[in-house]
Amino acid sequence: MQKFNYHSHTYRCVHADLDMKDEEYIQEYIKMGFEKVAITDHCPEKNKIDKRNNMRMDYTQKDEYIDSIEKLKEKYADKIQIETGFEVEYLPGEEENIKELKREVDKIILGQHFIYDENKELKIFGDHNFTDEELIIYAEYIKEAVELNIPDIIAHPDLYMRKRKNFGEIERKVANMICKVAEKYNIPLEINLAKIFNQTYFENKKLNNDSIERQKEKLSNVEYPCRGFWEIATKYNIRVLYGIDVHHRGQITLYKELIELANEIIGQETIKKLNFIKE
Repeated sequence: MQKFNYHSHTYRCVHADLDMKDEEYIQEYIKMGFEKVAITDHCPEKNKIDKRNNMRMDYTQKDEYIDSIEKLKEKYADKIQIETGFEVEYLPGEEENIKELKREVDKIILGQHFIYDENKELKIFGDHNFTDEELIIYAEYIKEAVELNIPDIIAHPDLYMRKRKNFGEIERKVANMICKVAEKYNIPLEINLAKIFNQTYFENKKLNNDSIERQKEKLSNVEYPCRGFWEIATKYNIRVLYGIDVHHRGQITLYKELIELANEIIGQETIKKLNFIKE
């Protein structure tokens, strides 16, 4: 079972548990036997582009955030390896600001939640139905970010399946574009567990203790991980890992169950063919 997790948020993003301190997450990781974690909260923006409320820390919080994780790294050095990090989105024109963030932390994960449309308006997954052309832009942004040496990991690469009911020709094309660049630059792809958690154990934003079989009955509405994407990923020499994408109490404790549910969605035969990171 994977004993590391590189996708974890804090109260500063304002859509995680606001009363949960950074240290509580670390203590929960230690309790569950994790050996290495990266705290990768949604990055602040030097140029404020994402104007949604409750989505990311303010730029003025950046130094305090990094300092907090650095202190925990030192305090718990004999129990767990801790890394600082950010989850970033790539946008043309923001390359230097993103690279500045990269120089300040140990790990950068690319969680591409939005793109610019043809009018250079921000278009956000979940808020809009993306056209086929915009899905290609999404894949091209990921490709450009990797070519610029921005991410250490590509988070939820199949996020583009939000509001998509079928895995057809365009969806396969996007998957191949992402997998091709991940293979070329040896960048791991993440099987993200947050959507599963939100629609099973955290249904209606409240933790429940339903049986694993009852949780499996809720998976029909989970948009990602997407089986079709990961079937394509098996055809490439790509490293893969699970990402808990922690925002709430209970996610770390339930990580084994969440992996079981992810494997249920993707299919055991496909899981067996994926090249999981062993560190």
